Amino acid sequence: MSSLHYKPLSQDDGDEEQQFDVAPRVQNRHKRLLFHILAVAAVMYVSFLGVRAISRSSKMRMGKPCHGAHRNLSSLPSHYTLPSGHKIPSVALGVWKAEKDQVGDAVKTALKAGYKHIDGAWVYRNEAEVGQALRDSGVPRDQVWLTSKLWNTFHAPEDVEAALDISLQALGTEYLDLYLIHWPIAFKKGSDNVLDEELTANPYPTWKKLEELVDKGKIRNIGVSNFNIPRLRNLTANPLKYKPAVNQVELNFWNPQPELVKWAKENDLVLEAYSPLGSNNQVKETLNVPEVQAIAKELGITPAQAIISWHVQRGTVVLPKSVTPSRVVENLHVVKLPEDLFNKLEAAAAAHPPKRVVNPSKGWGLSFDIFNDVPKA
Repeated sequence: MSSLHYKPLSQDDGDEEQQFDVAPRVQNRHKRLLFHILAVAAVMYVSFLGVRAISRSSKMRMGKPCHGAHRNLSSLPSHYTLPSGHKIPSVALGVWKAEKDQVGDAVKTALKAGYKHIDGAWVYRNEAEVGQALRDSGVPRDQVWLTSKLWNTFHAPEDVEAALDISLQALGTEYLDLYLIHWPIAFKKGSDNVLDEELTANPYPTWKKLEELVDKGKIRNIGVSNFNIPRLRNLTANPLKYKPAVNQVELNFWNPQPELVKWAKENDLVLEAYSPLGSNNQVKETLNVPEVQAIAKELGITPAQAIISWHVQRGTVVLPKSVTPSRVVENLHVVKLPEDLFNKLEAAAAAHPPKRVVNPSKGWGLSFDIFNDVPKA
């Protein structure tokens, strides 16, 4: 410190004895003073950290994310880089099953809280409300990642662009950041459940049209949803110009799909987890899993935050859905789980038979299971 610099004694300041006697005593007094100042400062700083930790833990146990929790996003990926170079945010607001009179407020709450990613689809029937909320929020378009999905009825190449245009118009945007084939099932034009066997077995014509729309600038990235590994291999065996960047699937504690997670990492494919807390009738059970409760208690976070953090730490984009403002805010805040706690939760998720909830195979009258059967050309 500049105020503690010492000037050596000169001959004019005293005799030789003073130069070797007085100066050290002065220096020693200043050193002791400096030591006491630093010691007091250290004690005050440690006390401050302790009080802040107690305060944060108390807030989180009450289900109120504190301001500091948002900084923890830096300890886990805040985004993943796709093959295009675009960065997809790792936590999104999902609007599946969000009612038209509720979804707008949920989107505005999410954007105000710091979300940068909204995941929707044509079949959710709420894209117009999402688009209006985006405009009302005042958040610039280029600061929000928008995803939509191509429904089964529009897989014929001549129908793809018109279907995309409907979503673009409803959302009030000229492009989508991500457009997914919603299901690996194609219905014949004008039908709700009459299978188009050819396009279901070989989705390449649909994919080729999506590639053209990327080149036209209407879509920045393309991907799939609800594809298993055989179906992914079936698609990527074609001479693709753009490989699937994303596969959005049902991923949660009850259906963790470790093989698909591993395959995706090995093949540069980002997985997105829908129903990350489980389906509607599984959420309560998920949040009461002993390992989830233990992690929440130890880290001073909520059980939902423990599960969402686990998803991000697995390397997946997570799509928690809620229209309750406090939960929308809560779901954004993730923390990096200590390795031992992460491994315990991963092991617990894999320790029971997988239970998939979302499977429309029977409802669509299919003679096969979408998730088990290998497509046949």
